[in-house]
Amino acid sequence: MKAISITEYGAPNVLKLHDKPDPLIKPDEVLIKVAAAGVNRPDIFQRKGKYSAPEGVVSDIPGLEIAGVIEQIGAEVTQWQIGDHVCALIAGGGYAEKAVANAGHCLPIPTGLSFVEAASLPETIYTVWDNVFRRGALKKNEHFLVHGGSSGIGITAIQLAKSIGAKVYATAGSEEKCKACLDLGADVCINYRIYEFEKVFAKEKIDVILDMVGGSYFRKNISILNHDGRLVYINAMNGSLVELDIMEIMHKRISVTGSTLRSRDKHFKAMLTADILNNVWPLMHSGFFRPLIHAVFPLAEAWRAHDLMEEGRHIGKIVLRID
Repeated sequence: MKAISITEYGAPNVLKLHDKPDPLIKPDEVLIKVAAAGVNRPDIFQRKGKYSAPEGVVSDIPGLEIAGVIEQIGAEVTQWQIGDHVCALIAGGGYAEKAVANAGHCLPIPTGLSFVEAASLPETIYTVWDNVFRRGALKKNEHFLVHGGSSGIGITAIQLAKSIGAKVYATAGSEEKCKACLDLGADVCINYRIYEFEKVFAKEKIDVILDMVGGSYFRKNISILNHDGRLVYINAMNGSLVELDIMEIMHKRISVTGSTLRSRDKHFKAMLTADILNNVWPLMHSGFFRPLIHAVFPLAEAWRAHDLMEEGRHIGKIVLRID
């Protein structure tokens, strides 16, 4: 098969198309002929040598979400058949013509979605569902803020939060990005390059914040959280070491939490998959949630996809098409 390899750690041009052996599956896995693969920021970190693949996962082929057709099934697999169209969350190996997925981490492609659209879903939906709704316990009528509202995570969080009846706030880095957030359902979106969100939202009594920035945002987030608020981290792009005022946490009864998904065990991911199938997938079929694709590149041009993601101009997801 053809696959993109990380030939060395460094800039996007270290991503090269190579011939690789077809992957072998275990009894509880399926082999998928990949039609499209989503590009995510952890892929960037892996390319730079800052985010290693878990033990037992192919280490030189990035890619955490795919869509395609099941080509082979393991001996223990009963829920899927050869020829089924699925999208899947995987721990690596997605930038390739074929990839392995645990059968319990696959989802049927929602009616009406293309392979490209379906490939944009798993990584962000799993992350948002687990962190905003399970860990953050966002409820109807609560106030929710997501930073980076026009990112893949952001567009997902806005739509899912709106679907349960939350009031949604967002930050983004341009007026164009703010407009995209508002079009997706955000009630308020501010350009963080112009406005200080902790001042704009000071009286909004935010109940849940999803943050991938870290650094100086930590204290600002704490300052605008409501009593019994929840601050949830999925990254710390501007720094992971912060100053914590314990008394403020105590006074407002704030919960600070966060998680990473890639290293979680297969049983947790299977449970999360089932939860998403029951709670999120109906929104796909109803048309309430819509994927937002910014750009599609052929597999051989994965370096261009990484270049675009690092520039930060994209609104929505970047996807690789595997012909």
